[in-house]
Amino acid sequence: MLKRIKGFFDQHLVFGSIADDHDADHVLRLAVGALLLEMTQMDGEVQHEEREAVDKAVRTCFDLTEREAAELLELAEEERSVSTDYYQFTSLINDAYGPEEKVKLVEVLWRIAYANEELHKYEEHLVRKVADLLYVPHSAFIAAKHRASGDR
Repeated sequence: MLKRIKGFFDQHLVFGSIADDHDADHVLRLAVGALLLEMTQMDGEVQHEEREAVDKAVRTCFDLTEREAAELLELAEEERSVSTDYYQFTSLINDAYGPEEKVKLVEVLWRIAYANEELHKYEEHLVRKVADLLYVPHSAFIAAKHRASGDR
């Protein structure tokens, strides 16, 4: 399966072209999924509540069935596990998302961080890093944090 993912990314990303809108949408979903899954790893162990929050976010954001979400997250996890930085994901998101969508993504990251009702310093660091890479203004970053923490 890893070869299939690598082949897909090599074919579509190394040469700087994406075959069609469906492929571009799939790659974007993988990038978002990989960042959401990265959040579950930040405090050293994957909490059940965090994983549920990721599953819910992917199903809701992308209007996927439970099975489609599981498949997407399986591929995203494999891509996340071999990634060397966040830029490869955030650059795709920057090209496709507008400012409001980026802020919504930051808010989803905060919701995952707060899913187990504990905010670890590395979780906060990840949200800050991703927000910076997505050029989300600090005021929007803080507002997203307050909205996410207020839902607890």
